[in-house]
Amino acid sequence: MPIRIAGAAGISALMLLAVGCAGGPGAGKAKPGASEAVTPAKPLPMKATPRPATWTDADHKAHRLRITPTRLARGSDSDLAHIQLDDDLKGMVPYYLTFSYTNTGKKTVSEVDPARNFSVNGADGQAAEQVSLFRSNPMATSSGLPPECRESGAAELAAGATAAICRIFMLPKDQRPATVSYKDDGGDTLIWQVGGGKGGASAGVLPAGKPADGITEDSRSRPIPLLITPKGVRAGSLADLSRFDLDADEKKLIPYYVTMQYRNRGKYDLLPSMSDGVALRTTGGRTVQKLTLIDIGGPGVGRCPDAVPHKMVKPGGTVTECSIHLLPKGDPPAAVVFSGEGAGSERVTWRASADDGK
Repeated sequence: MPIRIAGAAGISALMLLAVGCAGGPGAGKAKPGASEAVTPAKPLPMKATPRPATWTDADHKAHRLRITPTRLARGSDSDLAHIQLDDDLKGMVPYYLTFSYTNTGKKTVSEVDPARNFSVNGADGQAAEQVSLFRSNPMATSSGLPPECRESGAAELAAGATAAICRIFMLPKDQRPATVSYKDDGGDTLIWQVGGGKGGASAGVLPAGKPADGITEDSRSRPIPLLITPKGVRAGSLADLSRFDLDADEKKLIPYYVTMQYRNRGKYDLLPSMSDGVALRTTGGRTVQKLTLIDIGGPGVGRCPDAVPHKMVKPGGTVTECSIHLLPKGDPPAAVVFSGEGAGSERVTWRASADDGK
């Protein structure tokens, strides 16, 4: 059975899929008659700029690397025809990311695995599903990987040595990569643009500020239809949050303020708490939920008030709410996502239009 492990980008996952050799003990995991013939992959424009990076091993020891995405290519559905994919991956398009990594430290690094920190992302911040294949048949002679993606890397890397590895990322057919990102264990996000960073977003992603329908629930779990209008995404400052007890990791991040207007189109009064369903997707493929701050009776955050007006929303009335999201440096917002509640609720996504916070 395939195993899902949370990936570097938050919403992406590392898929471990079984591959066998036809006729062997694990042959049930591979389709019979599989062929090595594949449609040549189409390279995408991406500047291969080396970047210094940090990778942390299983003993929580940080190591210095230099990483360089050298090739991103679009594959064909038929490339993985011999692989038993999970249902949610069927119909997606494989993209092959090849990158090199150099040990810039002074000692040999063992079990080095920077691949999990990489992500391939659409223009709306939707991270691709990273796929890793292993053989269920120990006697198999084929890796199961398409010829376009056979660089296997090196688990041990001497000081100054370089290795290359390729990983498969799956995206829906209606989405194209806009960025390749690396979640640096030092805290920042490293980003390389693909084709100028203007890859096509998934179908259904709305322009910034466009009103859209949504659904939430009242205190009695009755569905309340909404008209939702994004009003802006603004960069803030940690000084705005100085009254609150942030941990050391949170103090390394940048607050962004998402302002949304909600119109109650239902028949019942509504408590203004819709911002609980708001998330930001970043350019680097992360999904960042709302930051919850404890401020009972306090003045809140002046630049990002919880609700205006701060009272129940009557049928036909409107309320403006603001939510705070902490993003890593170098990883700006790409999209705003609203997840409603109750029967018939669906996720709504808009492109983000971040300004300089002024």
